[in-house]
Amino acid sequence: MKILFAASEVAPFAMTGGLADVAGSLPLALAALGHDVRVVLPRYRQVEKETFGLKHAVTFSVPLSSWKERCDILTGTLGKNVAVYFINKDIYFDRPGLYGTPKGDYSDNAERFIFFSRAIPELCRVLNFKPDIIHCNDWQTGLVPLYVRTLAATIEELHSARTVFTVHNLAYQGVFWHWDMRLTGLSWDVFTPEGIEFWGKMNLLKAGLVYSDVISTVSATYSREIQTPEYGYGLDGVLRKRSSDLYGIMNGIDYDAWDPAKDPALPKPYSVARPSGKQVCKEALQKQLNLPRVPAPILGMVTRLSDQKGLDILMDALPRILALNCQLIILGTGDEQYHRMLTEAGKGQPDRMRVLLKYDDILARRIYAGSDLFLMPSRYEPCGLGQMHALRYGTVPVVRRTGGLADTVVNYNPRTGSGTGFVFDEYSPIALAACVARALTEYRRPAVWRHIVRAGMKVDFSWTSSAKEYSKIYKKAIDKKQNIVHRGDRGDR
Repeated sequence: MKILFAASEVAPFAMTGGLADVAGSLPLALAALGHDVRVVLPRYRQVEKETFGLKHAVTFSVPLSSWKERCDILTGTLGKNVAVYFINKDIYFDRPGLYGTPKGDYSDNAERFIFFSRAIPELCRVLNFKPDIIHCNDWQTGLVPLYVRTLAATIEELHSARTVFTVHNLAYQGVFWHWDMRLTGLSWDVFTPEGIEFWGKMNLLKAGLVYSDVISTVSATYSREIQTPEYGYGLDGVLRKRSSDLYGIMNGIDYDAWDPAKDPALPKPYSVARPSGKQVCKEALQKQLNLPRVPAPILGMVTRLSDQKGLDILMDALPRILALNCQLIILGTGDEQYHRMLTEAGKGQPDRMRVLLKYDDILARRIYAGSDLFLMPSRYEPCGLGQMHALRYGTVPVVRRTGGLADTVVNYNPRTGSGTGFVFDEYSPIALAACVARALTEYRRPAVWRHIVRAGMKVDFSWTSSAKEYSKIYKKAIDKKQNIVHRGDRGDR
């Protein structure tokens, strides 16, 4: 199949979160299965021509409202053989951040990503690329399925194209005031409750949900959760209506990039067969962060500091957790209130707690390797990568049963000896602290703990199986009979 993979961020070029990891790994796994995969993303300021060896391919025009914007396509490569197209338009993308600054989102994000979405059909036309599948990701590409349906009658390269739309996090929807509709060039006939209208505003993620041929999200449990009012963020009705087209496919991780046996960031390599290096990594982490080098269990967190990640219940549970004679290391940035609260808590527990308010990939890997347990008490978690990295590095996850955490961590059963981590259900400080206490009870049984660690390290969450599942839903999309949405008619509802 010919696949065009569209995303607003792709590792290693530009990234702010998990979407970039997926967009940088899944196309490679699909190409390894024999598909012709191309990737398209904006060319941001941080994507330097010299660093990534970018070349100019063509200059073309993108319709936007009643005018056209000239821009360039620059080309690069992902891995060894996946072509990458960068939409180069400085007024939109030559900025310090991808979506905003620490003070907030850019005020013209609607225009920026309407432009990016509208550029994708034009890219297919000027490059004479006829994709079988255009795989769109999150709200920044939400209009693409609607454009494909609207323009398929006039752009030959789109005649056979089908669209898959992946929701990585339903909470982020790209909701903008209704007058931004004029920028899309679309008929107001699609601005209805059955279309892209959402409480009087324009919802770009909803466009992807309504007009794509197939919808996916990043874990089976999350695909069910988002069809409920609790997790649906106002779109649960839309998702229930399209439940027969909705699939949950677990994200993977790159097992070559995340391998404790050959990770250069670690002071000593280790593996299931040769696990002794993990203790060296633990002692080195204590030394690096000036923690007492005592045989206390280390609890690690590498996370965004937000309510979604469970920081509210963590703060209330901290006294109970630290009373369990453990050390806690937290790395990440996020909401200012948690910056202040964690900093204050760390000052009060200098022998048991370290808080590092930054992004540091090398330190993150050392925390994964040097910790004994990894905390993810998330309120919701579409997929989660941290627990997969932790399992790979022999660090036992303590997680709440939600989304991808429920699908990837098997709660330890002391009666059967099966399990890869510790899972709690109730979203509360008491439940979190009790789960940590339960995990530490087993930690103090060395033979049992070694068994749990080995079980986690043997789990396979590589991208190969996920790519095969995406290949299946691509086939389902191709087999569907697509109805074209013409300007001025009511479309298919």
